[in-house]
Amino acid sequence: MILKMDRLPIELPTPNNPSPNDAAAVQELLGGKFGEMSTLMNYTFQSFNFRGRKRLRPFYDLICSIAGEEYGHIEAVSYAINLLLTGTTKRGFDPEPGPLKNATDARNTYHFIASGQSSLPVDSMGNFWTGQNVFSSGNLRLDLLHNFFLECGARANKMRVYEMVTDPTAREMVGYLLVRGGLHVVAYARALEHLTGSDVTKLIPVPELSNKAFPETRKYEANGVHRILYTFSQEDYQKAGLVFNGPHPEDGQPLEVRFGAPEGAPAPDLDEEPQLNAPGADDFDPDMFKDIAKKMGIKS
Repeated sequence: MILKMDRLPIELPTPNNPSPNDAAAVQELLGGKFGEMSTLMNYTFQSFNFRGRKRLRPFYDLICSIAGEEYGHIEAVSYAINLLLTGTTKRGFDPEPGPLKNATDARNTYHFIASGQSSLPVDSMGNFWTGQNVFSSGNLRLDLLHNFFLECGARANKMRVYEMVTDPTAREMVGYLLVRGGLHVVAYARALEHLTGSDVTKLIPVPELSNKAFPETRKYEANGVHRILYTFSQEDYQKAGLVFNGPHPEDGQPLEVRFGAPEGAPAPDLDEEPQLNAPGADDFDPDMFKDIAKKMGIKS
């Protein structure tokens, strides 16, 4: 089960200007082959399908912990896309003037036709994410090696998307993902070392570029975010530290496991888009729920 909190891993700044084409590029980090949907579903199915859990519990706990984090990454990428799309079209209820005419210049018109000017489970070219991206072989060595490769591929894509977009919202989100994705690279490398004796950390970083080249990553690394693994559970997955330990391969600082989740930040409150009929509940009476909440003792 997942304990869901109404917060994002980081605070996302408001974009300077709407940028639907930046949003289209960022979609790769959500629904692409190496996107956050793929990392979530790979690790989730591997955790569901894990055999021999009692004997190999530390590896199971590690995979479960990272799977829990990836759910929050999907949210962060989605909100970044939504913020980049906000303001692209002209708000209003009158369809005659063509309030969506700016959308014809956007590279991914799905954002305006198939959704309410918001994220979709697609890659940067509009191809929908597929379960064929899930790898769960049942062999622990093979799954861990695949996960290391998956995180390295995701890291490469994040770098390229960073170089494509200049908006501070997109870059802040990508910078954070570079730091946390880098931690996952280290985690799977350490797991392979414990399991096989192979020092996979000697390959790091892949690609050969330190996170310090990206200004948005520096404050996170200064606070140790690149070496702290969260379990996303207060009581379970307590043996992840038997795998995730030792010095960080780049700066030599100790790897650390923390039970629970980071504090996070409030999710942005997205404005309504009446020209897209989103959300489209104009006959709703908010006072009705205020009265019910008062009777139930809920602060409205």
